[in-house]
Amino acid sequence: MVIIMLGAQGTGKGTIAGMISKQTAWPQIATGDIFRKNISEKTELGVEAEKYTSKGELVPDEITVPMVVDRLNQEDAKDGAILDGFPRTTAQAEKLDEILVKLGKKVDLVINLSTPKEELIDRMLTRRVCTNQECKTTYNIKLNPPKVEGVCDKCGAALKQREDDSNPEAINKRLKIYEEQTSPLVEYYKQKGVLRTEVVSESVNRMGKDVAEDIIKDIKK
Repeated sequence: MVIIMLGAQGTGKGTIAGMISKQTAWPQIATGDIFRKNISEKTELGVEAEKYTSKGELVPDEITVPMVVDRLNQEDAKDGAILDGFPRTTAQAEKLDEILVKLGKKVDLVINLSTPKEELIDRMLTRRVCTNQECKTTYNIKLNPPKVEGVCDKCGAALKQREDDSNPEAINKRLKIYEEQTSPLVEYYKQKGVLRTEVVSESVNRMGKDVAEDIIKDIKK
């Protein structure tokens, strides 16, 4: 089963994907992790990707999509996988579909997370991330604080605020770009009948944990 997580920064994509992964043993796959692994291992695609990442440029779809598909073909993903934040555009979605069909696979479920903008901005301003690259656990000092301030519960490494999470103006810009890029993608998957939109918000008393639990129940039916 191939699951895709959609949602703006701060909606809880990573948290929900992690909970589903823990219950199903399907890997949680993020493009950033794939890039780092391929670049460090100097794979053919990794060498090509580094030409762009080293300049701070976006990696072209013809490199990104094959990397994702290669990851989906690995042994731990044979029964299922959760794509965290990919694809980001309709063009990427179409290319992903084309390659998956050749492999006898398809996108089975797209989870689209929606949260009010004011709440998203507050979540990002209060988000903290583990500095240990092997851990990278995310916390929120209001909603999900660590047991010891500034210290990761899991590995003991220091927590930090991402640079792009500290500026409300920059966060607003990112949210606008996401909305512009992703609206067509939401419609794309809606037309395919695989879209499941979930509101994650304190205003409706429904958080990421609740969404993840409901999805896991449905998957295991």
